[in-house]
Amino acid sequence: MFRLIKNFFAMLAMLVAVPALANPGWTTYSPDAFSRAQASGKTIVVDVHATWCPTCRAQEPILDALRSEPRLKNAIFVKVDFDTEKAFLRQHRIPRQSTVLVFKGTRETARSIAETRPEQLRAAVLGGV
Repeated sequence: MFRLIKNFFAMLAMLVAVPALANPGWTTYSPDAFSRAQASGKTIVVDVHATWCPTCRAQEPILDALRSEPRLKNAIFVKVDFDTEKAFLRQHRIPRQSTVLVFKGTRETARSIAETRPEQLRAAVLGGV
């Protein structure tokens, strides 16, 4: 019994320590990783979010569902923290959280701001593919 409890708390600690496990399929933004993704020429879906943003929370299940879209099976999904990644925001002229961008390599191909209607957000992202 003690081993079971010990294993449970070890697993819980891993989930808290590694946010990517709580949101599989999304990569946390870093300038180097983003540059490498752009250099690969792949499609990149960027979610500029804030943990306190209700619009971002409404977008989350829609964006998560898009990860299983066949046209996006090789895409890279990146979360950019609106509160901490100010250089990214300036570089890409992003005025607010809840902005979703699509890139093909270094070229921005789609942008959606504060869209929470599933079909419209889906169409905006897929339109950039």
